[in-house]
Amino acid sequence: MITYRTDYRPGLEEARDLYHASTLGERRPIDDDARFAAMLAHANLIVTAWDDERLVGISRCVTDFVWTTYLADLAVRASHQRAGIGKELIRRSQSAAPQAKVLLLAAPAAERYYPHIGFQHFPQAWMLRENETVS
Repeated sequence: MITYRTDYRPGLEEARDLYHASTLGERRPIDDDARFAAMLAHANLIVTAWDDERLVGISRCVTDFVWTTYLADLAVRASHQRAGIGKELIRRSQSAAPQAKVLLLAAPAAERYYPHIGFQHFPQAWMLRENETVS
């Protein structure tokens, strides 16, 4: 049985193991301890999923709780995918800030997943790439 928690922030090694097992680690700086630790520390909404004592999923968000929730990371162990865990993590993140809209940047492999659960694509979003500055 999967349980969900909002009262626990995973440690660096625990989170790193999950990110590796979900393939999200391929697109996050999980081997840069300082940067990865800061990512976890500065998220102000984290929902975790557990299979007994094993961390199997995480929703890592930055939110103001009334206007916008940025879903920075959604990771579910490959062994636990397609069981509704990701959807439930998003639902619980959304219910923590019910007035806020949920925004995310989808990994290429997950682009088809999000419309399936109700997300809409908004092409007017813009992103300043890493290591670039406003000119």
